[in-house]
Amino acid sequence: MRICVFLLSFIVIFNLTCKANAFELKKKDAREREAEYVHKVLKEEEKEKYDRKKYNYKPSGYMTVDEYEALSTYKNKTEDKIEIPKVKKSSDMKYVPQPTYRIVRYNDPPGSPELNITKKFFKLRQYNGQGITAPDFSIMVYPVVYYYPNSASTASDLFVIKLEEDGTPLSKILRANVVKRIPEPIVSTDKSIDNSAAFRTLTPIDFSADSSKLLLKEKIGSSLDGIWQTNAIVYDFETKTSYNLVEVRDAIIYYWKENKGLNLDDVRWDIYPLGFMKNEPDRIAVCAYAYTGKAPVFLGIWSVDSHGEQSRLISFDIADVEISINGFKIVQDGVVKPVILENEEKAQKKLEEKQAKDEKKKEEAYYKQLDKECKQKLKQMDTEFRETRKDYIKQRSIGGTTTFNEAPAQFKEIKIKQLTKEIKKDEKQLQKDLKYLKKLDKELKKIQSSN
Repeated sequence: MRICVFLLSFIVIFNLTCKANAFELKKKDAREREAEYVHKVLKEEEKEKYDRKKYNYKPSGYMTVDEYEALSTYKNKTEDKIEIPKVKKSSDMKYVPQPTYRIVRYNDPPGSPELNITKKFFKLRQYNGQGITAPDFSIMVYPVVYYYPNSASTASDLFVIKLEEDGTPLSKILRANVVKRIPEPIVSTDKSIDNSAAFRTLTPIDFSADSSKLLLKEKIGSSLDGIWQTNAIVYDFETKTSYNLVEVRDAIIYYWKENKGLNLDDVRWDIYPLGFMKNEPDRIAVCAYAYTGKAPVFLGIWSVDSHGEQSRLISFDIADVEISINGFKIVQDGVVKPVILENEEKAQKKLEEKQAKDEKKKEEAYYKQLDKECKQKLKQMDTEFRETRKDYIKQRSIGGTTTFNEAPAQFKEIKIKQLTKEIKKDEKQLQKDLKYLKKLDKELKKIQSSN
């Protein structure tokens, strides 16, 4: 009986000892617990990273301080490319009369173009005149008039917009925008503000037939007593220079003083540029009037070379002069019919529904791909952590140091054997894959040769 009790006590003590030893083997030290904690933190950060990608698919405004500061850094706006915003038509919009346009000749009748400045100009302090397009539809020019309230005076610039190469002439003109203009004006008036109530404006008259030159007029005067003088100016796009045709004014003064005894310096008179002559494309025609009484006195039609040479009297009858009309402008032709807009609305609804479905599929596919990438990344992290933990436990079990940089020789040998075994296994699998690919290649060549 005593022997049985002794054996039973021995067995109980042995089992307890084995459990204690097993507990000691399974017990994790501080370094393992720290590694597990770090691993969990890294996994949470990785999950958060993928969650942020989901939120940023449609920007919500949530961001870190670093992200906010990165977006808030100063940027030089002169180096940014500004795109013209495109207003999207909504499918549920109501009918609003939309204008339609057509192209017409600009200088028709000759010498008629004028600026349409209204009272609104004095509030806005800037007026953009209508553009005139070259005969080859390569460029458009338009005047800008500025108002200086301190002196109640005005000044003007003439700018160029390069038209797009693609599209119809009408679509080219409609797509022209001041954002696309060349920054520097091609012609400018005097911008001094020392003369109170003085105005200086530029008005394009017409292009030459070959689009190489532009005729414009500069009006100089006072808002208190009217126009003082009109200058005819020609801009050459090939040489990029402008020339004031003062010679034609001198020729008119000389002719009337020598032949009629009328001194135009004693009266108010002016010229009106008409355009380029049809039979002589390099010459400009102007008509002149003197204001000596109630009715203006016609001083004849004169022509001058585009460089101010060979000024001469053409005729006292305007019907004898043929002026070429070369430039173009657009005018409103009517409005879009309601039935056209209704058809566009139906088509737009179908398009929006399709775009919404496509966007939803795209969003779902994006989220699905992110979840897949996140799972793969977490699985890879777990695998790497388990491998690292195995190496750590193995190294600790053989009694070596747990610092991997100072691994004992025995652990190094075990690790080298393990890696060598894995390399051989992968090489064998690679050889099998190569043999299979060669086999498929032979079968493909046989099929191609039989055909």
